[in-house]
Amino acid sequence: MKIISISPAFFFLVLSPPLSLSLSLSLSLYSIYSCRLLCTSSHIMANLFKGKKLFSGDKQVDSSELQNKIVGIYFTACWCPPCRQFTPILKEYYEAWNGEPFEIVFLSFDRTSEDCDLYYKNNHGPWLRMEHNDPFVEELKNKYNVTGIPKLVIINRKEEVISLNGREDVQDKKLDAMKYWKDAKCS
Repeated sequence: MKIISISPAFFFLVLSPPLSLSLSLSLSLYSIYSCRLLCTSSHIMANLFKGKKLFSGDKQVDSSELQNKIVGIYFTACWCPPCRQFTPILKEYYEAWNGEPFEIVFLSFDRTSEDCDLYYKNNHGPWLRMEHNDPFVEELKNKYNVTGIPKLVIINRKEEVISLNGREDVQDKKLDAMKYWKDAKCS
């Protein structure tokens, strides 16, 4: 029996025979250790929205609000019946997830800025939003291949897609969607 250390925080035993078991155990623990390092270090989520105008209500906020968070990019519009059905559900779960490392950014497909503002104020949670007709909305629409709304894209703090089907995650998994996203963030 031999004690091996890959960091001061992780020690594990490797049993001599069979070697493949030892190697497999070593690689598994190393993967877990690497994932923990990635997930606990300060990452680059804020870079996706860096230099973009983000608002919390009417107040402009810095993209650093998104740092170290899982982000739901929510494409929606007031004229869309499925959006009007899903938004209150998302709002309810967002409020229940209070304290989680999670934020939503509302991206409007509304026809006018007045419709966008009314929809946000009257129907949405206290999450972040971008201005109506911000050209970056179109960039994100193309980046995440949004072909219909409502669409909730879940990305981790490394800007990697966790789920392109956040709406379905919320509807199927309910409050457990957050656990699913948190567990998937290092996958």
